[in-house]
Amino acid sequence: MAATPTDDRPYSLELEPGEQAFFGRGTPGSPVDIVLDDPAVSRRAGKIVAVGDYWLLSNLSTSKTYVVENPEGGGEFVKVQPGRVGAPISFEFSRVSLPAVDGTVSFLVFAPQHVHVPPGGADGGAATQVAYPLDQNAKYFRILVALCEPRLRDPSTSRIPTIPEIAERLPDLGLSRTAIGFHIGYLAEKKLHVKSPQGSDGKADWQRHALVSLALRFDLVTSEHLALLPVPRR
Repeated sequence: MAATPTDDRPYSLELEPGEQAFFGRGTPGSPVDIVLDDPAVSRRAGKIVAVGDYWLLSNLSTSKTYVVENPEGGGEFVKVQPGRVGAPISFEFSRVSLPAVDGTVSFLVFAPQHVHVPPGGADGGAATQVAYPLDQNAKYFRILVALCEPRLRDPSTSRIPTIPEIAERLPDLGLSRTAIGFHIGYLAEKKLHVKSPQGSDGKADWQRHALVSLALRFDLVTSEHLALLPVPRR
C-alpha cells in the first residue's frame, strides 16, 4: 500500500501488511509519517494500517470528521467520525480529506489490487439473469452516460443535465428533445426499473435523478464510459 500527500512536494510511503503510518501536523517531539502542514490539523491526527488488499483508518482527533473519497467511484465516500479506531476502507484508490483553515488538506492512498472470484459458476440449474441489461452501443446508454457525466467528473456536484443540455451534449445522435425524453423514460421503466418517489414533482426530473443515483451506485456507468461522449467544448 502507498500513501502520497497531495501538496507541492509529493512523496510516496510504502506500507506492507501490518505496518502503520501516522499523519498530522507533527512536532519535533511527536513526528508523523505523513505531514499535513495546516494549523487546523491535529499534531497526530490519525493513523492508517495496511491489511492485505484493504486498509484501516483511525481518526485520533476529538472533534473533526474525516472523509475518505473514491475518486474513481462516482461520488462514493466514507465518513470517519472523531475517535473512530480501525475503520476499514475497501477502495483501491482513496483520497483522505481533513478539515483545514482554508478548506481541506488531503493525501492519497493506493491499496493493492483487489482479489476477485474467477469467472464461471456452479454447474447445473438455471442461468443467472442479468439484473440491468444495458447495451453500451445503444443511444439510450450514451444518454445515461451524459446524465452521469457531471457527477463522474466532480463527485461533489449535485447537478444533473436537463434534456436540452443532453441534446446539446450529444449532437451526433440527432435526437429531438422529445426523443431524448422517450429514451430516459425507457431507461427508467424498462431497463433500470426505477420507481417514482412519493411526493415527486415532475416526471422527467425524478427519473433523471433516480437513473443517475442507481447507475453510479452499482457502477453501471463509470469514468471509463466518458470516452463514449464527444470531447467537451472549451
